[in-house]
Amino acid sequence: AAAATDARNRGGVQRVEGKLRASVEKGDYYEAHQMYRTLFFRYMSQGKHAEARELMYNGALLFFSYNQQNSAADLSMLVLEVLEKSETKVEDEILECLAKLFSQMDQNSPERVAFVSRALKWSTGGSGKLGHPKLHQLLAVTLWKEQNYSESRYHFLHSSDGEGCAHMLVEYSASRGFRSEVDMFVAQAVLQFLCLKNKNSASVVFSTYTEKHPSIERGPPFVQPLLNFIWFLLLAVDGGKLTVFTVLCEQYQPSLKRDPMYNEYLDRIGQLFFGVPPKQSPSYGGLLGNLLNSLMGSGEEDDGTEEPPEDSPIELD
Repeated sequence: AAAATDARNRGGVQRVEGKLRASVEKGDYYEAHQMYRTLFFRYMSQGKHAEARELMYNGALLFFSYNQQNSAADLSMLVLEVLEKSETKVEDEILECLAKLFSQMDQNSPERVAFVSRALKWSTGGSGKLGHPKLHQLLAVTLWKEQNYSESRYHFLHSSDGEGCAHMLVEYSASRGFRSEVDMFVAQAVLQFLCLKNKNSASVVFSTYTEKHPSIERGPPFVQPLLNFIWFLLLAVDGGKLTVFTVLCEQYQPSLKRDPMYNEYLDRIGQLFFGVPPKQSPSYGGLLGNLLNSLMGSGEEDDGTEEPPEDSPIELD
């Protein structure tokens, strides 16, 4: 009986979708949009969550295809509302649908920012965590295609796709960076992955980037001292010996002075992997404090303005 009811519901949804599609094709956008909203609330009140979600998702894609950004963004938000209210389990297929809606949104719209932060929040069960790694990865790839490298980089850091991150950074460094900074692009990514306790991605991003970057000669050892430092650091993290870590940081101070953040990251890495006690200071002050606060679950992304890769904020917990 349940199957028969499902089939009837499905038929009902298809008939309704046919009518809505016809009115959108005629250009009656406003009426169609209102009709979608009415059906959304009706389905939700009847507990037909799957139907509501499918109808809103297809409706959003339809409006996007007619370049009706506002209506499409509104229905995209309703897709999230169903997910939040129905306690739907996080599955790759749903994350891919959300990433598809994101990819169709106007790149500079405030709706897009709102959609992303809400989707990420849902993807980790509404907790303060910073979003499901798979969703971050899908967002990172979309932003990379749009050549929005700094935001792509932020999302890659919160994914587990070290390889994708490396390929994006090779392109980022080739198109926006100075040749003298090829080593800095990957050093920053490795240090930040380590600060986020993601040892595996740190190691993959390093090996892939150094292998694929046209301006880096095969190593190790490398021509650039900073790359040798990172290579040794990754080995030291595996060994966990504090003396090795300390000597390494002392020996490579000239390279580490190239970016004032490096030593801040290394303090944190010392605490996470080598048992160094945290420095006694009234919480994080100064530069690192601002960077940390800007990312501690406030869900803000960079505003997409181009900035040198050295100062993209990261979240360190």
